[in-house]
Amino acid sequence: MPEYRRVLLDGAVVRTVREGEDLVAADGRRVRAEDAHHLPPVVPSKVIAVHLNHRSRVEEFGIGLTSAPTYFHKPVSALNAHGGAIVRPEGCRYLNYEGEVAIVIGRTCRNIAPDEAAGYIAGYTVANDFGLHDFRDTDAGSMLRVKGSDTLCPLGPGLVTDWDFRGKYLRTYVNGRLAQDGSTGEMEWDMHYLVADIARTITLEPGDVLLSGTPANSRPVEPGDLVEVEVEGLGRLANRVVAGPVPVRADVGAQPTASEEVLSTALGGDWEFRGVRAPRR
Repeated sequence: MPEYRRVLLDGAVVRTVREGEDLVAADGRRVRAEDAHHLPPVVPSKVIAVHLNHRSRVEEFGIGLTSAPTYFHKPVSALNAHGGAIVRPEGCRYLNYEGEVAIVIGRTCRNIAPDEAAGYIAGYTVANDFGLHDFRDTDAGSMLRVKGSDTLCPLGPGLVTDWDFRGKYLRTYVNGRLAQDGSTGEMEWDMHYLVADIARTITLEPGDVLLSGTPANSRPVEPGDLVEVEVEGLGRLANRVVAGPVPVRADVGAQPTASEEVLSTALGGDWEFRGVRAPRR
């Protein structure tokens, strides 16, 4: 399966193809994949994410699935890449990982049937749909700051074409420890359905990204933690959490909170009955 990566090479943005442990540019230059300065593998005009899709995640919260998927939007200013730092602002405590598969659109797509969607998909990449749940009380409807704050949408390492999404494992590791262990087989709505659903009213352009949902066990991480998402056949996306140098401004807007809703979402639902301690400051 071909894999394409965008990297910064000798000061320029270059699209490369992976050959073993090397990334090769069209002009023949090579760089070791582990040494490359990675960029997001695509440049989307929009990033759209589904709320709940994995059955293990739904069961974790003890709720039923809606009759059809619901979505939120992550601004492109949140984009990040393999090896990029995930910034947790000072004063925030509930930054959660969410390992996912990202669908990348290959050609303009509007008003198609699910069985036509494959012809509009360029490929797939790994995503980590980080969420800053400290803002959930004020942005629960839009998820704007929860999911759209700077650095919270890493994608990569590369774009893989000709990948069959069916029955593939999806795992998240925190400091080498297995934290999420799911499969695309537990998705209620598959990749083709999601593309067709969004394209009913929203034109999808080449490079646009759809995030397809996360399995159970999304939990908060701390500055210094290394979070890696591995998807069978797509590779391993690695990012380290760092502490933001300044606090969220207190002279404007709603402030970070730690309500029951915030804790329940960040710690997996019914937190008060599970003996789970909130993360340290």
